[in-house]
Amino acid sequence: MTPYRSPLGWRTQAARLVWGIVWVLVYRPSPRICFGWRRLILRAFGARMAPGTNVYPTTWVWAPWNLTMHAGACLAERVDCYCVDRVEVGENATVSIRSFLCTASHDIRDPGRALVTAPISIGSDAFVFAEAFIGPNVTIGQGAVLGARAVVVRDVAAWTVVAGNPARPVAQRVLRPKHAGPDSAVGP
Repeated sequence: MTPYRSPLGWRTQAARLVWGIVWVLVYRPSPRICFGWRRLILRAFGARMAPGTNVYPTTWVWAPWNLTMHAGACLAERVDCYCVDRVEVGENATVSIRSFLCTASHDIRDPGRALVTAPISIGSDAFVFAEAFIGPNVTIGQGAVLGARAVVVRDVAAWTVVAGNPARPVAQRVLRPKHAGPDSAVGP
């Protein structure tokens, strides 16, 4: 059997070492309400963070330089953002508690188990409920909803609600207009 060798260069490994130290000593201990401070730290490591993004102190970002978050986007408590490849979180999208965004895997056909990576894109106004898993090369459409503990390994169409393992469409998301009663609904 061929031993696994990381394709990540020494610069990436050194940057991850420094990031890990900063995460433990400065980022993680920051008070929950200090979103601006954490945005500043993530930006210092190359993340593209729009104003008004919220990343919680217990959120783990594997490589901040691969993270893009648009205005109003949120990575909640204990999200694991394994961004070996790019992760983009759209405007006003929320990734809820303990969800896992996974942009890397291994080629199981390769005796050396080569690392394979692919990006994740989460559209604007999407909502990823607690403990959902999103795999590599997945696009979550605008306004889509992933149910709690959903396992998503294929793209999700805009305004679609998915649930289960593997995730399957269960409904279309229809928004009520603001100031309307529970029986009045409008499409996306």
